Amino acid sequence: MARPPFDADAVRARCKRYRRRILDISQTVGALHIAPSFSCLELVATSYFGLMNRTGDAATEDTFVLSKGHGSPAQYVVLEELGVIPTAWLENFCKPGFPLATHPDYGTPGISASTGSLGHGLGLAVGMAYADKLDGKARDIFVVMSDGELQEGSVWEALMVAPSFGITRLVVLVDLNDFQSLGQTSKTLPNFYPMLDKLRAFGWEAAEVDGHNPQAIHDAVRARSGTRPFVLLGRTTKGKGVSYMENVPIWHYRAPNAEEYRIAIKEVEGCAS
Repeated sequence: MARPPFDADAVRARCKRYRRRILDISQTVGALHIAPSFSCLELVATSYFGLMNRTGDAATEDTFVLSKGHGSPAQYVVLEELGVIPTAWLENFCKPGFPLATHPDYGTPGISASTGSLGHGLGLAVGMAYADKLDGKARDIFVVMSDGELQEGSVWEALMVAPSFGITRLVVLVDLNDFQSLGQTSKTLPNFYPMLDKLRAFGWEAAEVDGHNPQAIHDAVRARSGTRPFVLLGRTTKGKGVSYMENVPIWHYRAPNAEEYRIAIKEVEGCAS
C-alpha cells in the first residue's frame, strides 16, 4: 500500500491539540513533565504520522523508543489518539490502579521499552535494530532522546556500536532544547558543541533542523541515504508554546495553577507550532 502524502499542517494541528490535552491532564493529576513534553511533541508526532510504517504486522511495523522517558505525555497523547491506550488511562495518569506511569513501561500497549533512566534507550534500540538485522526483519527503529542524555557514556557506546555492526535501519531524533532538569546542557558541559561533527566522526549520517517544524523533520529523515544509522538534531524550545514555561527550569516538573493554566491554554490555542 502506497504511503499517503505527508501533511505537515495536520501534524501541527495535532501538536496544538496535544499541548492542550497535556495541560488538561495536568489539572487532574498534578505535577508532570509538561515542558520536556512540549519540546519533543513535533518530533514524536512527525515520527508517528509521517515517518513510521504502522502496518499492524509485527514483522514489518516500525518501532518507537522514547529514550527521554520523562517526556512520556508526548507519546501517551499520540497513543490515545491512535486508540492504543484508553482515555481513562491517560486521565488517571500515575494514579493507583491505572497502568500509565511517569515513565514508559514495557508491557503497556504501544510501549516497546522501559525508559526514564536516562541514557539507556539508544542502547536498547541498537540491540533491537541488530536483532532485526540478524532475523532479516525489514523495519526501522525510531528513537527520540534528549540532548542531556548525550552526556551519558552508555549513549556514546551505542553511537559507536551501531555503525560498527552495520546497522542502517535506525533513526535517532534528538530533542536539542539545550536544557536539562537544573540548567542549560551547554553550560553543564561546555564542550557539548559542535555535536554534528562528533556524531559524524562516530560513523553516523547526521543533520540538523528546526525541531518544531514537521515538514523539515520529515524531509530530513526521508532524505537519509539508508547506508548508515541516521541521527537528526532537532533544535527545540523547552516548554514550547507557553511563554512563561519556555526555557525556565522550574517548569521541568510542575503543574500550573488555575491562573497559569488559563494563560497557558490561551497561548497554546494561538500557537502556530
